[in-house]
Amino acid sequence: MRSNEISRRAAALGFGVLLLGALPAVALEDRGAAVGTTVPDIGAPLDQTGKPRTLASLAGKNGTVFLFFRSADWCPYCQRQLMDLNAGLADIEKRGFKMAALSYDSPEILAKFTEKREIKFTLLSDPRSEVIDRYGLRDPQYAGKPKFDGVPRPIIFILDPKGVIKAKLYEESYKDRPPVDQVLAKIDEVAAK
Repeated sequence: MRSNEISRRAAALGFGVLLLGALPAVALEDRGAAVGTTVPDIGAPLDQTGKPRTLASLAGKNGTVFLFFRSADWCPYCQRQLMDLNAGLADIEKRGFKMAALSYDSPEILAKFTEKREIKFTLLSDPRSEVIDRYGLRDPQYAGKPKFDGVPRPIIFILDPKGVIKAKLYEESYKDRPPVDQVLAKIDEVAAK
């Protein structure tokens, strides 16, 4: 290759890199219901003690931090997230919010995890993924895989007392989860509006 051609190709490559840098970042695919809308009713799924719970029964004075997670049984990222949120529960409750989390795990699995990790908030069982589907959160990559079919894509909704979505927190990868300090910052941001 002649040096003229090499220079032209290098210039074209440099321009392409410059152009890519000028493009806006690709936004995450939006998950679940939109901010500003009322969340779908959850019915009365069983909590980790076997008690039926409604969304209204889970709300604090200022609202609910409502989390969807994959599994407390086999997902280490979920387990870590639940423990992180549990560590910040007092700060969440000081702000007038209650917290609840939902997965397709059975009440027995949730009870075992709650006891082992001393989880102090409500975990809800959705074994047929009915609530997960109502929220449009079923992870399609696991369709037809018996152990995993029905898991939700992880997300945290910040709800007002009437169930209106004030904010959503989630990451692109199921391996990454918003930490409790980010949840607290989002609650404070919502309260300031």
